[in-house]
Amino acid sequence: MRKPFADAVITEANGPAGQSCYFLTGDLGFMALEGVREALGERFVNCGVAEQNMIGVAAGLAREGMRVFAYSIAPFCYARPFEQIRNDLGFTRLPVCLVGNGGGYAYGHNGPTHHALEDCAAMNAVRVRVLVPAFDADILPLLRLRHPGPTYLRLGLDARPKDVPAPEYAPWRCVLCGRRGVLAALGPLAGLAWDALAAVPESARPAVWAVTELPLAPLPEAFCRAIAAGEPLFVFEEHVRQGGLGMQLLYELTRLGLAPGRLVHHYALGYPSGRYGSQAFHRKECGLDADAIRAACSSR
Repeated sequence: MRKPFADAVITEANGPAGQSCYFLTGDLGFMALEGVREALGERFVNCGVAEQNMIGVAAGLAREGMRVFAYSIAPFCYARPFEQIRNDLGFTRLPVCLVGNGGGYAYGHNGPTHHALEDCAAMNAVRVRVLVPAFDADILPLLRLRHPGPTYLRLGLDARPKDVPAPEYAPWRCVLCGRRGVLAALGPLAGLAWDALAAVPESARPAVWAVTELPLAPLPEAFCRAIAAGEPLFVFEEHVRQGGLGMQLLYELTRLGLAPGRLVHHYALGYPSGRYGSQAFHRKECGLDADAIRAACSSR
């Protein structure tokens, strides 16, 4: 999603409020952000390998009324400068958009230092709203939401079926109808589930819902009706169990007095084999690939 993100930033920079946009990068973006640099000129700032300082600079610019994006590889965006995010953005509610490229296991072979598996929970814990686009087309609408406080944009890979347009943006979207329960997937895994289950008869598959914002927006009525009827709930997320989509969703359902007939929750397990590989390798180990989705949704 890096190129669609860059295109969205350029669109915003060329808009009516474009002169207030600043883009900060932690010495990353070669062969991806050159267009952003050209569009913003001196308002494109390479802060170097100094992410803590980058957050401080972003906070200062935001306090002066600027619109600020702070970009890095996901773990370098949220983990390395965590204290600065908590103190400079979380406490002050400054509307900086942190942009973490490569959520989950996206940086595969680089190993755990480059994986972002607990980022959504960590950011929510310090009052940063998490935005996880499911499809390339989600990025521009997400940038235009204008949340009153800081946000964390977690970029991944659009995996929807080929040549099928993404539905109009909403924090909850049913992307595939089904009559055997409901499946909630965080961000790009919704496209993967959509593609994996598209050929399964509607009567034998769950409805697939794409979820793109944490904390959760109000649950859709259709989703709640299925849970109230005792239908199974399937949750898939490339994030650890603690503080992720599954836990937040079950909290909301409990608060509403609802409980699924059965819960199947697949999430990032870390490194079960003790080995590191591609994103596809790690997804397979964690039951987050297409085969695992089909198997989970067909089991009784």
